Amino acid sequence: MRKRIGKEIFIEKTDALGARVAFFAAGAALLSAFAATGAGCSDRAKQEESVGAETISLESLPFEMPEFEVPDFSESPEFSILAHGAKPDDGVADSKAIAAAIDAAHEAGGGKVVVPAGHWSTGKIHLKSNVCLYLEEGAVLEFSSDPSDYLPAVRSTWEGMECYNYSPLIYAFECENVGIAGSGKLLANLDTWSEWYKRPPAHMEASKELYHMAAKGVPVEERDMTLGEANMRPQFIQFNRCKGVRLEGISIENSPFWVIHPYLSQNILIRGVTVKAYGHNNDGVDPEMSQNILIEDCVFDQGDDAIAIKSGRNQDAWRLNTPTRNVVVRNCLIKNGHQLCAIGSELSGGVENVLIENCTLDKSIQNVGHLLFIKTNERRGGFVRNIHMRNIVAGDLRYGVLGIETDVLYQWRNLVPTYERRLTPISDIYLDNVEAGAVKYVSKIQGQEELPVERVNLKKVSVAKAEESRLQHLHVNSFVGD
Repeated sequence: MRKRIGKEIFIEKTDALGARVAFFAAGAALLSAFAATGAGCSDRAKQEESVGAETISLESLPFEMPEFEVPDFSESPEFSILAHGAKPDDGVADSKAIAAAIDAAHEAGGGKVVVPAGHWSTGKIHLKSNVCLYLEEGAVLEFSSDPSDYLPAVRSTWEGMECYNYSPLIYAFECENVGIAGSGKLLANLDTWSEWYKRPPAHMEASKELYHMAAKGVPVEERDMTLGEANMRPQFIQFNRCKGVRLEGISIENSPFWVIHPYLSQNILIRGVTVKAYGHNNDGVDPEMSQNILIEDCVFDQGDDAIAIKSGRNQDAWRLNTPTRNVVVRNCLIKNGHQLCAIGSELSGGVENVLIENCTLDKSIQNVGHLLFIKTNERRGGFVRNIHMRNIVAGDLRYGVLGIETDVLYQWRNLVPTYERRLTPISDIYLDNVEAGAVKYVSKIQGQEELPVERVNLKKVSVAKAEESRLQHLHVNSFVGD
């Protein structure tokens, strides 16, 4: 039950050892607590029989990336929600049936929870180790927009800060070997969430309060953002502190907030997924403080960035001290979005070793700002390094192929103070064989005098025309390009 992709096995660089040791030390404590609660699979032999593994070994990368495994549920036993009392469009019955089927699959050592063809309604879904939610062709699983269906609050995040919030619609916490697969659809009802998109004054006050709590080190358990009118929308799918994740084949439509959010997780495959979500903050995939991620053969039709790579915000991320590392995005189609790939602005844990390749943007899109946009500010710290983009074809862009800005604070500039000033070193940015239509500029880099951007290389980057100066650079050292 094992599969392999690619041929080469890579060894991680020794300079990453400290970060890896810190990450796994924290992970060991989490997994110990995890095992004590019974959330893990206690029968290892049974798990090995029920859940296979696919080995991801990528070759021809511009950085060293370790071989890693993701779960393979293709031969796992099936647990139909019908056997647990599911009824079409019965939210109460369907929620209970899905939860019962997840429990049964988990207790059996692993398996697929099967949602058959038809329209089903549910509230939150909490996955467990060695369980895959499997949607058959013709299955539509619609999620309630009643916030009470996503209580009690769970440990989650809001824009890079940890808190307790409404449960993500699909949530996995401290799990190993989890998945969502099949050819069906996940659908978010937006009746309430679309009202919350407006971010009224009470929401902004709550956001400010969370910022202050994070900066002052208030324990995460005391940051309950479901109280009052905070209106902090949950992510659609969040894998929180998980190892071994597989998303494959499904389509996802609408989302309260970020669509797919791997957080403090490792060894992730997102393959053949179609996302269509035009709401506020509806990024397609937001890897955050996570490592070893392959995103391939996906379609993104977004109201925000297709791929938004993050690593936490300010003091919380400095505390967690876990970079996002080893991310490969390839062979994807972007039908709409703000950027093909954005890095930041929540990047305080650092981002390194990213490759975006062989992707195509629908040339009829009018909304794309940049193909690669790196953004940070004086509060973030962290680092951005070893970022590669190659073999990209796009149409017209609102701004340019590459944008790097180091003073992006949006409304936060005057809403809250800077508790501690930490600049972000940005270096080793490489674009190769990129084609675009009309742009304002090819590259706009706004570094800082006291910490210039280092080593940017544009090779075979062509545009149909540029309205302004092709290169608009401030405080950049070692730029190569035309």
